[in-house]
Formats: sequence, C-alpha cells, structure tokens
Amino acid sequence: MKQPAEKLSVQELIAQSRSKRSKKVVEKIMPILLFITALISVLTTFGIVFTLIFETIEFFTKVSVIDFLFGTEWLPFSGKEPMYGILPLILGTLKVTFIAVLVAVPLGIAAAIFLSEYASDRTRRLIKPVLEVLAGIPTIVYGFFALTFVTPVLQEIIPGLKIFNALSPGIVVGIMILPMIASLSEDAMTSVPNAMREGALALGSTKLEVAIKIVLPAALSGILASVVLAVSRAIGETMIVSLAGGATPKFDFNVTDSIQTMTAYIVQVSTGDAGYGTTIYYSIYSVGFTLFLFTLLMNLLAHFISKRFREEY
Repeated sequence: MKQPAEKLSVQELIAQSRSKRSKKVVEKIMPILLFITALISVLTTFGIVFTLIFETIEFFTKVSVIDFLFGTEWLPFSGKEPMYGILPLILGTLKVTFIAVLVAVPLGIAAAIFLSEYASDRTRRLIKPVLEVLAGIPTIVYGFFALTFVTPVLQEIIPGLKIFNALSPGIVVGIMILPMIASLSEDAMTSVPNAMREGALALGSTKLEVAIKIVLPAALSGILASVVLAVSRAIGETMIVSLAGGATPKFDFNVTDSIQTMTAYIVQVSTGDAGYGTTIYYSIYSVGFTLFLFTLLMNLLAHFISKRFREEY
C-alpha cells in the first residue's frame, strides 16, 4: 500500500500557491516584455529609414536625380552654381575602403590562422585580448595617429604625398578593422571539427596544408561574414577620414592627394553653418541614404555568399 503523503501546514500550502501564481504571472509578462523590446528595435530602424527617405525626397525636389547620381563634381558651397554630383564622395569612400581591405584582410586572416592552428592556449589567451583592445581605441585617436604619425612616415617614402590623402587613413582604417576580422575568423576556424584536421594529418598533409586547404574552406562562410562586417565598418568610418583624409572631393583614382568621403562630408556640414531647410542641409540625408544603400546591398550580398558556401561545405 502507498504511504500517505506528508501533510503540509496551511502556511506552506499558501506559500506554494503564491509561488505558482507568481511563476504564472512572470511567464505571461516576459513574452510581452521581450516583444516590446524587439518592437522598439524594429520601430527605431523604420524610423531612421523613413527619416532618410523623406528628407532625401525633399532634397530631390531641389536637385536632379540624374545630376546627383552621375555628376562628377561635388561643390555644394559654391556661391555661383552649387553642384551635387555624388560620384567624387563615393570614389573617395571606396578608395579608403579598398586600401583598408588590402591591409586588414590578409593580416587578419593570417592572424586568425596562427591563433587557430599554431598558437598554444597560453599564447592565444595573450594575443587575442591584445588584438581586441585595438577595437576599443576611440576612432578620433586613430585619426590623430594617421595624421601625426602615419602620414609623416609615408611622406618620407612617397615624397609627393600631401598632408591630407587617401593612403594614410586607408591604412589606419585597415588597422582598426583588423581585430574584427582576426577575432571573428578565428572563432569560425576554431568551430571546425578536429576530426577534419586529424583526418587530413593522417593522410600525410602538413599543418599548413590542413590550415589552407581544410580549415579555411570549411570556415569560409564565417570568414566572409567577418570581412563584410569589417568592410561595412570601414565604409561608415567617420573620424579617421575626417581628420586625415581632407575635405576635397575629387573624381580620380589618386591616393596621394586630399579626398572627401561620404561620412566626412556629413561631419563637415553638421558642424558648419548650413541652415535648416537649405539644399545643403538636405544633402546630408541624401548622402546618408546613399551610404545606407551601400551597407544594405553589401550585407545582402554577404548573406547570399555565406549561404552558398555553407551549402557547399
């Protein structure tokens, strides 16, 4: 026969009942709070996008879309005839980004391979935090570093280099995004199963061959995601290019002369004397919307590429 259940006091029964009721209340409230939190994020994003769209439409009531998209001169402060061709700003942004990618991607992936495949646990615990510290340095410090240290050093190597140029901020932006590529790529490589490494080593592969031919392709989707994230960060960088790049939008491929990027122009106008409601004021939003489209298209491309490589490997 079953033993009778232990009798509980009235106080204990009341406490259990209250505990159950409080758990039910928490279970009902938490999904609502989480939904509100997610909704705030979505609404904030839509608010930013709608603001950009509405103000950009207002800009295009004053400036031709064709002139904006295909014009090769950006002279918004010209007293005679202001010109709003965005191609010089886009080219300046792409020059800095391209140089940053040339610096950051090879060094970042090489650092990730070393940390994942060669470094001991002690070395990894030492080097990885040092790399990640670089990501926490304020960008204005990077900007002054580019202007006061990197540019003078480059001028010793390249005599014709101007004090404001695309090369110096491009290199420093590459240094800034390097930890992002190295850290995220190392995480992707570390997640590759050890069985794949051991199988390749058992077949006679060297450690370098395992890293290049086995681990790197297997982690390619994560590496691509880190590169695209870093490139997006480089495109949106503001302080470094504002301090070391200059404020001269030019439609050419010269990296030794002064340039102006999209973000640098936004900083210039935001801290200047552009009055509310003027064409120059609305040009900030048109440039910002262009920058937003660049980032959006690149992220969509990265998602597509990562999905394809994930399916293949």
